[in-house]
Amino acid sequence: MHAKDHNPPDGGYGWVVVVSAFVVMGLTAAVLKTFGLFFVEIQQHFGELASTTSWITSVTIAIFHLGAPVASSLCVRYTHRAVVITGGLLAFSGMALGFLGLNMVWMYATTGFLQGLGISFSWTPAISIVSHYFSKKRALANAIASAGECAFAFTFGPFFQWLISQYGWKGALLIIGGIQLNICVCGVLMRPLANSCLHEARHSETKTPSGNGASRTDKEDKSPVTHRTFNWMLVRRPEFVLYAIFGILAAMSFFVPPLFLVPLSYSLGIDESWTASLLSILAMVDFAGRLLCGWYANLHVTKTVHLLTMTITLISTSLMLLPLANSYLSLAIFTGFYGFFFGTTVAVHMTVLADVVGMPDFDSALGLFMLIRSTGGFVGPPLAGLIVDMAGDYRASFYMAAATLVLSAGFLVTLDQLQQRKERGSRTKSKPAKSALPYPSLHLLKLQ
Repeated sequence: MHAKDHNPPDGGYGWVVVVSAFVVMGLTAAVLKTFGLFFVEIQQHFGELASTTSWITSVTIAIFHLGAPVASSLCVRYTHRAVVITGGLLAFSGMALGFLGLNMVWMYATTGFLQGLGISFSWTPAISIVSHYFSKKRALANAIASAGECAFAFTFGPFFQWLISQYGWKGALLIIGGIQLNICVCGVLMRPLANSCLHEARHSETKTPSGNGASRTDKEDKSPVTHRTFNWMLVRRPEFVLYAIFGILAAMSFFVPPLFLVPLSYSLGIDESWTASLLSILAMVDFAGRLLCGWYANLHVTKTVHLLTMTITLISTSLMLLPLANSYLSLAIFTGFYGFFFGTTVAVHMTVLADVVGMPDFDSALGLFMLIRSTGGFVGPPLAGLIVDMAGDYRASFYMAAATLVLSAGFLVTLDQLQQRKERGSRTKSKPAKSALPYPSLHLLKLQ
């Protein structure tokens, strides 16, 4: 069933889609975020180094990003609904097969590759379809949808810890995989909009007047898929390139703190039950940060790229302070600061991407951005693990994450300066055109 309206409804059934995306975020990104609870268990079971074990998360993150262009293309060729359902089945398969726990290579292939592909095929369409359903309220809708990651992570921390204590890490993986099957239910609720799928594009092309008749339609039916869904020409836009570099550096650090927060707390002698509560605190303040920043961004008081630059700077500052913690209380406080500012960043970074490329190219840009960003997600956790092995201290991973975020903020500043320069240039070029108007009344009308 396809909607008849070509304009984003900015409400109505769109809120059902937002709730569905909210749950999808929880069953994908929240699982990835709380996987640090399995880190020590898997490391001890196979007797591997931290850098070797961290490759499980690294593979998941890399495939999550690498699968995004494929997911974006499939969304247009078929529907967002079909891709999300497929993602749910893949995510379940990855966890269910990971239950066997044969060896580290097996873990890379199951909880790494299959789980990452499932997350990609679920997360990417969910974010994309929300942006299609909303225009004026896009920042708020994206913030609410992404907040599902925090809401679920808040309960997943102690819940996963309980599952591991009751059923072991292998049994916990199998149960989590079964829970992830609910992604398929959310996919069913994601009713496609006419202008967010290829069916609408083809329908509009058949109505376009053409002297060639059916032959024109046949050509356009066969050819536009690649052009519409994966526009490689975006890499020729300096603004997109700058934002993609920011994405690489940000991805190198974003997945490090949740992965090494649990081992750091263990190294400080904090009890396991209290450690799980740190992930709940992280999720709770993350949730608050996303909703607050989404609401503020929706007021359009501050330019989104300025808001993103500020939040990135605050995250890097909190990561530099977090390793100074020497007790549960201080660690919980610094974790809270990091989680809040991380939430504000996630609330607006996709909105900034839409502002950079425009909605006609958003699906293509999202897939390409995720593909490019995958290098950062792939390199970040193993690099942090290597630094931890060399330094013999889990604090080193947080310093590494802070340093890459500081560097990424520089590219956001450069992006903003480039956009401002182009805006000034366009205003300068438009002035002669305004003065050349032959009638004063038209000149006044143009100024209005």
